[in-house]
Amino acid sequence: MMVVVFLAVLFSLMLIGMPIAFAMLSSAVVMMWTQDMFNVTTLAEHFITGANSFALMAIPFFILTGEIMNAGGVSKRIVDFASSLVGHVKGGLGYVAIVAGVIFAGLSGSAVADTAALGSILIPMMVAQGYEKKRSTALVASVGIVGTVIPPSIPLILYGVVGGVSITGLFMGGIVPGIIMAIGMTFTWWLVARKADTKRLERANWQARLHTFKRAFWALLLPLIIIVGLRGGVFTPTEAGVVAAVYALLISLCYREIRLTQLFDVLTNTAKTTAIVMLIASAAIVTAYAITVAQVPSQIAAGLTSITDSPTLMLLIIMVILLLFGCVMDMTPAVLIFAPVLIPVVEQLGIDPIYFGVVMIINLSIGLITPPVGTVLYVGCSISRISIIDISRGIWPILLMYVAILFALILFPEIVTYPLSILHNG
Repeated sequence: MMVVVFLAVLFSLMLIGMPIAFAMLSSAVVMMWTQDMFNVTTLAEHFITGANSFALMAIPFFILTGEIMNAGGVSKRIVDFASSLVGHVKGGLGYVAIVAGVIFAGLSGSAVADTAALGSILIPMMVAQGYEKKRSTALVASVGIVGTVIPPSIPLILYGVVGGVSITGLFMGGIVPGIIMAIGMTFTWWLVARKADTKRLERANWQARLHTFKRAFWALLLPLIIIVGLRGGVFTPTEAGVVAAVYALLISLCYREIRLTQLFDVLTNTAKTTAIVMLIASAAIVTAYAITVAQVPSQIAAGLTSITDSPTLMLLIIMVILLLFGCVMDMTPAVLIFAPVLIPVVEQLGIDPIYFGVVMIINLSIGLITPPVGTVLYVGCSISRISIIDISRGIWPILLMYVAILFALILFPEIVTYPLSILHNG
C-alpha cells in the first residue's frame, strides 16, 4: 500500500511541474501522515541531517575541479594530446573524443560538465572535417556519461551517502566497467565511421606527441593521484575532492590560462550547482526516512520474491524498471529516490551493494542520453544547435551497446566483483 502511495504522490507532483526536491518532501509528508507519525521537528531534523554530511562535501569540490579545468584551458590541452595520438586514423576525431572523455571522467565526475567541455571544442572540429553533426554530437554526449562511472563520480558519491555504502569501494568498482564502456564505444564508432567520408588530421610525429604530452602532463596526473590516494588510504573521497580542486587551481595558474578575476564566476557556478544537489540530497534523506519507517523496501522485496527467488533474474527485473524510469527522470533524483528503496532489497538477496551501485549508476547514466528527458542530450543539442530528434537518430547504436554492456555485467557479475576483490585483498 505504501509503495503505491509513495510513487503516486511523487510522480503526480512531478507531472504538474513541481521541483523534484519539493515533490520528494511532499511524498515523505504524505507517507508520514498516512502512518500517523507526522512530526515537523522530525522532518526538519532529517532535512538538516541530509546536508550535514562529511561525504557529501566531496561533491562541491569535484564540481569546483571541473569548473576550474574548463576555465583554465586544461580541456584544450587534453584534446590536443588525444588528437596527436589518434587524430590521423579514419574517424580519428571520434577516437579523440573517446580518449579525451575517459581522461575527463577522471577529473570532474559530472557527465554534463564533461559533455559541455568536450563538445564546445570537438563538435565544431568534427563538423569542419566532414563528420555528420548528429553522430558527432551523439558520440560526445555518449562519452560524457563515462564520467558518472569512472571515479571521481558524483552519482556514486550520492549513492554511497544515501545507501551507507563505501564510496571508496564504489570508486574502485567503477574503474573496470568504465573502461569497458570506453572500449564498447570505440568498437561502435569504428562500425559507424569506417564508411564515412571524412577528412583526417595530419599524423603527428613522436616529437609532436611528446610536446602535447608535456603540455597536458600535470592534468593527466590528477586521476592517478586520486586513484592511488584512495586505494592507498592516503585520503578519503572528501579529502580527494579538496586535493583535486587545489591541484586543478594550481596547475591552471601555472599554465597561465586562468586569471584570478575568473575565479568569481567559477565559484558562483560551483555554488549554484552545489545548492541544487544539496537541496535534493536533503529532501532525499527525509524521503528515505519515511520510506524506511513505512517499510516500503520490505514490501517491494516481498512483491519481487513472489515473482522469482533467483538473484540474477531479480536483478534483471530491477534493471528493466530502472531503465524505464531513467527515460523520464533525471539521474540525481533517481539515485536519491531508488537507492534507499532498493539497497535493502538486494541485500536480502545476497547481492553486494557496491556491485549493485555500480550497475545501477550505469543504468541511470543511460537515461542521460535517452529521450525524452536525457539531460546530456540537451547539452549536446545546445552546443551543436540540432534538435533532440536529430541527436536521437545518431545515438541509437551507442545506446544499444551500453544496454548490452549493462546486461553483460548483470549476467557476469565477476567483471565487477573480481577486480574489486583483488583491490580489496591486494
